[in-house]
Amino acid sequence: MSVAPTVPSKKLPLAKLALAAGLAAVLLAGLVYALGWQAVLAQAQRMLQHGVALVTGAGPGVYFAAMAVLPAVGAPMAPFALAAGPLFGERLGFPLLILFGVIAITINLTFTYWLARRWLRPFFTKVLGRFGYALPQVGPGEITDLIVLLRATPGVPFLVQNYLLGLANAPFVRYLVISCGIQWTLNVAFMLFGNALNQGKGKTVLTAVLIFVAVSVALNIARKRLAQKKAAA
Repeated sequence: MSVAPTVPSKKLPLAKLALAAGLAAVLLAGLVYALGWQAVLAQAQRMLQHGVALVTGAGPGVYFAAMAVLPAVGAPMAPFALAAGPLFGERLGFPLLILFGVIAITINLTFTYWLARRWLRPFFTKVLGRFGYALPQVGPGEITDLIVLLRATPGVPFLVQNYLLGLANAPFVRYLVISCGIQWTLNVAFMLFGNALNQGKGKTVLTAVLIFVAVSVALNIARKRLAQKKAAA
């Protein structure tokens, strides 16, 4: 995978971004200090309770629609999976909860892929070109490795994974099969954990944790083997 310069490169405004983030953090800390951390915590708890009431009142259809759409604009997927059981487990039952969850994940994976590949590619080409970069070109033999590597690398946001693979023109069926295999397993473990924790089922909580750990270890092994393969090549 290569990145070729197209125009003279310009430095990214990292110093300005860091300064802005630092000022925002100082202002937030000053606001918390002025109001008192207990008052801020109490207000946050009231807002959380109000939010939970709104979500449960809207129903599972709205919730899982949000789970399908909002991660496309940066919302993390894991909190949706964790909260699904406590919010709707008793109303839906666990099998239906899992079904709605995997449907939402599949819709999100599909939507973000095509959004990146068909509509956002020209935008990112223009933005990267302003800083002297081009979109990466991935060889046909490297596509599967790239999909697994992105899914297995910790710290890469779910949104970024989807958009990068769409921008890299990964074959859709291969992208979807590998991505669903990994994301379904991880998020089902999250839903199982949240639902079991809400119902006080200790053994099921342990089972969910073991599933998550097993998948994480398998992904870490796959990532290391891919890295060794690239280094040897």
